[in-house]
Amino acid sequence: MPAVALGEFRQHLAYLEPGDIGRIEEAYQFSDAAHHGQFRKSGEAYIFHPLAVAGILADWQLDAQAVIAALLHDVMEDTAVTKDEISHRFGRPVADLVDSVSKLDRLEFQSQQDAQAENFRKMLLAMARDVRVMLIKLADRLHNMRTLGAVSPEQRRRVARETLEIYAPIANRLGLDSLYREMQELAFNHLYPLRYKVLAKAVRSARGNRRQGMDHILEAIRERLTKAGVEAAVTGREKHIYSIYKKMIEKRLSFSQVLDIYGVRVTVSDTPACYLSLGVLHGLYKPVPGKFKDYIAIPKINGYQSLHTTLIGPYGMPVEIQIRTHAMNRVAETGVASHWLYKSTEAEISEAQQRTHTWLQSLLGIQSTPGDAAEFLDHIKVDLFPDEVYVFTPKGKIMSMPRGATPVDFAYAVHTDIGNRCIAAKINHELVPLRAELNNGDRVEIITAPNAAPNPAWLSYAKTAKARAQIRHFLKTMQAEESRALGERLLVQQLRAFGAKVTEIASERWDKLVRDSSAKSRHEILADIGLGKRLAAIVARKLLALSDHPQPEGKQPGAIVIRGSEGMAVQFAKCCCPIPGDPILGFIKKGQGLVVHTHDCPTARRSRGDPEKWIDVEWDPDTDRMFDVAIRVVVLDQRGVLAKIAAAIAGAGCNIANVSVDNDRSMYVTNLFTVQVANRMHLAKMMRALRHVEEVVRIARVRGLNKDDGP
Repeated sequence: MPAVALGEFRQHLAYLEPGDIGRIEEAYQFSDAAHHGQFRKSGEAYIFHPLAVAGILADWQLDAQAVIAALLHDVMEDTAVTKDEISHRFGRPVADLVDSVSKLDRLEFQSQQDAQAENFRKMLLAMARDVRVMLIKLADRLHNMRTLGAVSPEQRRRVARETLEIYAPIANRLGLDSLYREMQELAFNHLYPLRYKVLAKAVRSARGNRRQGMDHILEAIRERLTKAGVEAAVTGREKHIYSIYKKMIEKRLSFSQVLDIYGVRVTVSDTPACYLSLGVLHGLYKPVPGKFKDYIAIPKINGYQSLHTTLIGPYGMPVEIQIRTHAMNRVAETGVASHWLYKSTEAEISEAQQRTHTWLQSLLGIQSTPGDAAEFLDHIKVDLFPDEVYVFTPKGKIMSMPRGATPVDFAYAVHTDIGNRCIAAKINHELVPLRAELNNGDRVEIITAPNAAPNPAWLSYAKTAKARAQIRHFLKTMQAEESRALGERLLVQQLRAFGAKVTEIASERWDKLVRDSSAKSRHEILADIGLGKRLAAIVARKLLALSDHPQPEGKQPGAIVIRGSEGMAVQFAKCCCPIPGDPILGFIKKGQGLVVHTHDCPTARRSRGDPEKWIDVEWDPDTDRMFDVAIRVVVLDQRGVLAKIAAAIAGAGCNIANVSVDNDRSMYVTNLFTVQVANRMHLAKMMRALRHVEEVVRIARVRGLNKDDGP
């Protein structure tokens, strides 16, 4: 190992205590010996890699444990060194960090979505337990990206895509802005080398044309700030090539249209100086309306703080200005590592770090709700690609939400119980639909009801990870409970047909059936019956075969009573829309439970092949809900006729759920209504009311509108 490289590394450790530096040098010697004789694909000694990774962490001023773990992060993977050996030499915390990073290194990102999602889930959960694991992994990935030229083109593309899709967004979420930008730039270069080369050449050309103008702008800014008594460091910077490319793609612009390739950063001593500088610069050059953002008053979710404004400089050159304090600049560069979480007491943890810590812990909370890895990935994807809006609670507290978030997301962000019991929302004191999008500055108030419950439709517009996870968890739990209740009714009915009772089945018989069926519990078997995954007749026969009860002789079970309040376990087929009073029959559809059809439903008639899946059902005399039914109303094409029909339907105590109009330019118009009625008598009353409308020519109940609900 060249002494110059080690000497440079030591210079990065000046912030640590002498004792810690000694332990780090011991770890370097240990790692160098363990990797002796190993070389990277570039041909250099392997120790250069862990030394570079440790140097990156030292630049972020992480604690000695993290720097030592970075030096040792590959020894368990690539050498004979064990975790116990590391623990004995450097302590248990270091050994745990090295072990966690080694496990992440063994994750292979597959092309299959499920495999990739599972690996991603493991990575985020490791980060949630100790964020230093991810910081070491990010530093490791950064150095690998810097030296990616030594590997095959195919591997370069795979690693670059992985970096762009996974690691760069995590770096952004943790507030590591410089790392985020560099990873994007390197990944873009390796993923699309020709595009990168063309854009880089265009940027160099534009830079030559505009350098003189940019120097003039920088000098003018420095001079004006000095006159105003503001001490500031003013630096010019070019926009990254990837951010230019992204803007061209997203806004469909040519390179010549992306004018703001230059930016200026103004760094001052304190927050008042930021706002004073903003006023001075707005007096120097005209600001572009709508381009001012105050991330100091309302920081980004990852803790980033700065004032952003775009000015029109000389010759019409737009210049993006960032104004921030030195402390804000450090946070922008190193994010969560800037005031290291493990150095501070809870009271000293900055607000930004506390938000990050809360987010990391929420990953564990989301993971605790049932769901597969792909679902977990879906939950957190929005959180990793944030484009925030900031809204206010009724008490004036600011809450950050992803763009496109709705009152449902806000309700769950306040508390899970508020989300589960949400029925309506007010934005700026006005009632709005729950699917309404939130905008910056909105004041949001949630209205709840004690017996309310999440609606499956919420999943189509809920954006945040927490809201989606909690809605899915509630719906799955509710479906399991309702399916279990239905399954028990079906089994009781079947056993009664066989001349037996559930109470006669001994517990040990149930236990044996659970074992033989590879189920987790009796409840799972009952839920499977309700969902159509198991047939009640077969389960009943197995239970009776395991008991001393005589075998059944083909008796027919009685009818299941349909109340209409069974919830998700009982569905009413859209192909025939049965309502109380219709003769009905039921079909056990796998994964969905009991689907109720009318006796004369054509879809049901075509699928009567498996008699064990069809069961007799009958209506409860006292159903207390409304049912959808479709009617076709042909009317004379006259002004105001639709309003008359709607008034007649409402006058009969019915609700219109949907309406469509088929106007073929003749003297007649066909209206197709989906209305909600209590039963057939209620439907007949409504149809009589419609016949009294003089423009109505023909009325008929419609069947067979939807062919997708059959068995």
